[in-house]
Amino acid sequence: MGKYYDDHFDPVRVKDEIVQWIRDFFEENGPGCNAVVAISGGKDSSVVAGLCVEALGRERVFGVLLPNGEQADIDASQKLVAHLGIDHVILNIRAAFDGILEEMRTQMGAEPSAQTITNLPARLRMAATYAVAQSRNGRVANTCNLSEDWVGYNTRYGDGAGDFSPLCRLTVQEVRAVGEVLGLPHDLVYKVPIDGLTPLTDEENLGFTYDALDRYIRTGVCEDPEVKANIDHRHKVNLFKLSLMPAFEYAGSIKAK
Repeated sequence: MGKYYDDHFDPVRVKDEIVQWIRDFFEENGPGCNAVVAISGGKDSSVVAGLCVEALGRERVFGVLLPNGEQADIDASQKLVAHLGIDHVILNIRAAFDGILEEMRTQMGAEPSAQTITNLPARLRMAATYAVAQSRNGRVANTCNLSEDWVGYNTRYGDGAGDFSPLCRLTVQEVRAVGEVLGLPHDLVYKVPIDGLTPLTDEENLGFTYDALDRYIRTGVCEDPEVKANIDHRHKVNLFKLSLMPAFEYAGSIKAK
């Protein structure tokens, strides 16, 4: 089993609880609907898809593979859908990505910012995933985990969106442990995490390991003061991503039942 820091964490029990939670969600929010999962080939989308298959059956799970031009590791995504035996589609977002950037350059008269170029693919992928879901009677799975969410390592309205979120309370190590229980291919569960937006790994981008982050989340212990400060800063400035959209509270009466 993978390493995790919650002494009470039982991956078999947690897997079973998530499976039942997914069933309950669909019973309440779309009986007969399908789970639509954007498949990156990494641990999170693999585990979410595996959980949905166990909860709903493979005939009610649909994968969406979303390369942006050439994707060097798309074979991992194809391996996952083959392993689970789920139907899927490959939608290349390159034309949409290039088209929006070119339109911005033309209409705004300026080059889009580096952050715009980095985050646009994630938002286009989510838009495409929702388009598929609406055409397949589906509900979109969010595939983020607690570790990523804690430090804001997701794109708002990109991979941070979805209709239901099976993994958002599990750390990276806990997600891997659930993946092992599901019997997913080892190389997918332990695939080096990359966001697909930059040439760096997640840990290179963040400046600390997921092991250090997971330990800090579950135990409050982080011996390296620089790493602790980095994590705390990222958590603080990204808290808005974990909150509902602020809304002006008007005191007018609402009498509709």
